[in-house]
Amino acid sequence: GGTFNGNHLMAPEVVKGSLLDRYSRSDKSLRGFFLDELAERIEPSPGSGVAGAGLARAEQLFERVFVEYGDDSVAQLGGVHLACEGVSNLLTKLLEWGRLMAYLEQSTRYVAYTDRPGGRWRYRLPDEIAGSALEAPWARTLDDAFATYAALLPRLEEHFAARHPREATDSPAMHRRVIRAKALDAVRGLLPAAALSNVGIYGTGQAWENLLLRLRAHPLSEARTVADAMLAELRRIIPAFLTRVDQPERGLRATEYLADTRREVALVAAELLSGIEPAPEPEVRLVDFDPEGEVKVVAAAMYAVSNLGDRQLLEAARRMSVEERGRVLATYVGQRANRRHKPGRAFERTSYRFDLLGDYGAFRDLQRHRLLTLEWQRLSPAHGWVAAEAIDEAGAMDEWRRVMDESAAIHERVLAAGLPEVAPYVLSMAYRVRYYMEMNAREAMHVIELRTAPQGHASYRRVCQEMHRLIAEQAGHRAIAAAMRFADHGAVELERLRAERALERKRGE
Repeated sequence: GGTFNGNHLMAPEVVKGSLLDRYSRSDKSLRGFFLDELAERIEPSPGSGVAGAGLARAEQLFERVFVEYGDDSVAQLGGVHLACEGVSNLLTKLLEWGRLMAYLEQSTRYVAYTDRPGGRWRYRLPDEIAGSALEAPWARTLDDAFATYAALLPRLEEHFAARHPREATDSPAMHRRVIRAKALDAVRGLLPAAALSNVGIYGTGQAWENLLLRLRAHPLSEARTVADAMLAELRRIIPAFLTRVDQPERGLRATEYLADTRREVALVAAELLSGIEPAPEPEVRLVDFDPEGEVKVVAAAMYAVSNLGDRQLLEAARRMSVEERGRVLATYVGQRANRRHKPGRAFERTSYRFDLLGDYGAFRDLQRHRLLTLEWQRLSPAHGWVAAEAIDEAGAMDEWRRVMDESAAIHERVLAAGLPEVAPYVLSMAYRVRYYMEMNAREAMHVIELRTAPQGHASYRRVCQEMHRLIAEQAGHRAIAAAMRFADHGAVELERLRAERALERKRGE
């Protein structure tokens, strides 16, 4: 049952959402509205408690406000945790799209894909391929990729153990964990985008509705199948929040709009871009920034503590010397003791747009940053693949190249069969994908400092180190770059070593 503890309400999500919605339409307190509008109008069923008493009335109220009036804000007042298990890495990127949701995804850095539950490697056979002439070669290709991954993992562990022997102060268990993480980092590029993963998601009713509409509009069968399963599960918990998803004039029309727009944009782009070949590009390119960005951040830093308008502050910042602007920014940033100490919103006054071309594994990690703008292109063999130096050092480059060639070959066969959206499943994560990230300086500080930390994967550390350099040198925003004082440009041999040693010290203490 539901109980009040001070102002904290424990009740079904629809009851909480309905109660909080009344704050915008009533002068009553939360308790007062519950007693006047919900509890007294519904006869509670035995043992149902407060929440059961108001549930039916709350659902009626919610439906009127949300469905009839179209008040989307009420759908932000209740949320659900959901686990999506056994979905492809291709689908995880679609699941982790919404800005106003929280995600935790199974890591390829700590989970080895060497087991075969039910006698099968952990990858998805898409519905579009199952039962067709492509199923057998598809399965052979992915089976070989997983078998090669499983065979190379112990070889890379031996290689790194020999290269980085255990120090006397390190425990054997800690050293094994560090070596295994390094080996898993090196071989993860063999895994295909079809490899299965688990994703934990938390979102409000509104966020879930938006996610379901997008998935139901997607051309991949897996996206639509998972959307149906998610909707059935969510309706057990927050049915009133999802009333519109499959209504003909609401959700179904929105789904049609998304699907039609996606299809038509692809057609017009194919027509107008015909004959233009991709030009060679570096891994990281800063394609857009504001030359006056640092001046604008200085002006914004003084806004809240002055009584001047934005225009006057900008003019004042322009008249300042470089040293004076640096003084303002240094004062605004303050004494940051760690990367979690973030300066204020003045750093949101300027932004950077990066065009990136990196391996799919690193893209998976960077794509999860939600408070920025990010789009990606379809994964293909067109941009080649990457491999860690250790693969060659361990004498495994021939096996690596074979897996890359086989996945590219079956990709071309799937394309020839008229299934362009399905073809990326079979490609190994070592293949490069093109994407952009556009973010303000405050978010850039978060991304760069987090993803250059010594324990990070070498692929995305390299990308974010280059982002930091370009902000300082190409954009000329040296003071902004200097504020990112926890950006780490050091070379790291064993990425997890420092973190594992710190963890072992804490356990000892």
